[in-house]
Amino acid sequence: MSNRRTFAIISHPDAGKTTLTEKLLLQGGAIHLAGEVKARGAARRARSDWMKIEQQRGISVTSSVMTFERDGITFNLLDTPGHEDFSEDTYRTLTAVDSAIMVIDAAKGIEPQTRKLFEVCRLRSVPIITFVNKVDREGRSVFETLDEVADALALDVVPMSWPIGMGGVFQGVLDFATDTISRPEGDSREFLGKVTPAEDIPAEIADEIELAQGGYPSFDLEAYRHGDMTPVYFGSALKNFGVAELIDAIARFAPPPRPQPSEQGTIQPENKEVTGFIFKVQANMDPQHRDRIAFMRLVSGTFKRGMKLIPSALGKPVAIHSPILFFAQDRELADTAEPGDIIGIPNHGTLRVGDTLSETNKVRFTGLPNFAPEILRRVALKDPTKTKQLRKALDDLSEEGVIQVFYPELGGQWIVGVVGQLQLDVLISRLEAEYKVAAVLEASPFDTARWLKGSEAALRQFTDINKSNLAKDRDGDPVFMARSAWDVGYQQERNPELVQMIQQKMFTFEDLVTIDAAGLQREGRRAAHDRPDAVADGLQERTGSRGWHLQLGAAAHALQGHQQPPAPAVRGFLRKRVFHDCGREHRAGLPDQPGQAQSCEQQARER
Repeated sequence: MSNRRTFAIISHPDAGKTTLTEKLLLQGGAIHLAGEVKARGAARRARSDWMKIEQQRGISVTSSVMTFERDGITFNLLDTPGHEDFSEDTYRTLTAVDSAIMVIDAAKGIEPQTRKLFEVCRLRSVPIITFVNKVDREGRSVFETLDEVADALALDVVPMSWPIGMGGVFQGVLDFATDTISRPEGDSREFLGKVTPAEDIPAEIADEIELAQGGYPSFDLEAYRHGDMTPVYFGSALKNFGVAELIDAIARFAPPPRPQPSEQGTIQPENKEVTGFIFKVQANMDPQHRDRIAFMRLVSGTFKRGMKLIPSALGKPVAIHSPILFFAQDRELADTAEPGDIIGIPNHGTLRVGDTLSETNKVRFTGLPNFAPEILRRVALKDPTKTKQLRKALDDLSEEGVIQVFYPELGGQWIVGVVGQLQLDVLISRLEAEYKVAAVLEASPFDTARWLKGSEAALRQFTDINKSNLAKDRDGDPVFMARSAWDVGYQQERNPELVQMIQQKMFTFEDLVTIDAAGLQREGRRAAHDRPDAVADGLQERTGSRGWHLQLGAAAHALQGHQQPPAPAVRGFLRKRVFHDCGREHRAGLPDQPGQAQSCEQQARER
């Protein structure tokens, strides 16, 4: 079995994700002094937050990669932005990991961004370990938190530890595996290594622990790796409680490098051919050298420094002379890399997000998302002589996936598109800090963008009529800049031959569900026609052991002849455990109507 564990940390902003990252690095021996997100002085700041704007605001705005070793296991840790405005970076990062740690604030429970990121993990069957943080502060009851995870996320929960009180009466964390309690010490009430046998537990908490051990299922490794069960650890990242147990859990339970889907079928890590894909491009990590680094997840084979790989977009071999292992902004040369490793490739515009690298150029990995811009703004220079620098900066940042950039056919001002408002602040900050370009953003007359694809004659006819609404993206592809959603619908109605006048390159979070469902629909219809008896088994294999996963519902609808994914009410219903309560008959025939789904929910409540 491989000794690689590649995992991400996901959470809502301010749940303590970056602090937990620091403490994992400390426990793993990668650093000797953990930084703090809001600490004073550069020496004490979080290692994963290396951008100027991250240090100023105390938030993560880009994914960071950190590698460390502990007890013969190599951990590749990816710290992701929690803020929803940077979701696209996080979604792409989740394609490169084999498991995830979901961080929940003990006082707030599951928050909206946590739920979104969890759904992306579910679509990819990424197994999740839950860490309930900040138990040294006042929070909700443990049972309330566990029930919320079980009900809201449709997961079986298995508590692996238990807090002995919270807030002012916090006395430590009980580890069920060792039957010992990690105790706070000193004025700071941190965990400094004091571990005692599980004795002198207050009677009320002892009753809770007895109930929990009897009422929740035992840990099932297979169910966890299918994405149906989550082990739950309690602790405090800031005070070091539960961190060591979390590392041990990743080492013991988290899956080794998993197979990856491609157009040519599933690629196994054991394959001899070296393959990998680019899931992120980052510019200016080293401000002294204006570098560009492409992050590659190695899927199969053993990579050696100096070997030649063929990028799918380039078609000719490129020698990788200086592959990099990351530790936030620190780095060292990598002589070799194994499946599951994340390496950086110095890049001067030849590698882009989504590119596949391989020895034979016969593989194309799939499933890497891009996203439609929801906010469009014009870029205006304060100094008109810096036009060339601005063009370079916008091209660089669009290659990273931070922004989309559009160059109108008429008019001189370029337009940038982003998913969230905060990305605009990051754009202005990085233009000034990294490129010495002072710019402001102005309102754009356009609401959204659609990529055009069709016959040459249809494109020419459309272009002649809509010149003022056309632009080119960074690749030179034509884009229709729509002033409203109505404008999009009107043009699609008038130009049916431009069948691809949709978000050709990009899609939103909701589209993730639809696209995945559509693929399963096709698979379901094909399987139903060929081997009806094998449908249920095949879908169960794709979606894990739980028949009430969202994907199964979409495919079940397809088998009934539906052309569209289930209605939102039904989709929401599928995420709930009541599907399980209503019986497994729905695996063969999902409720047709939202009303039926609701009646099932009512039935479950009555039970």
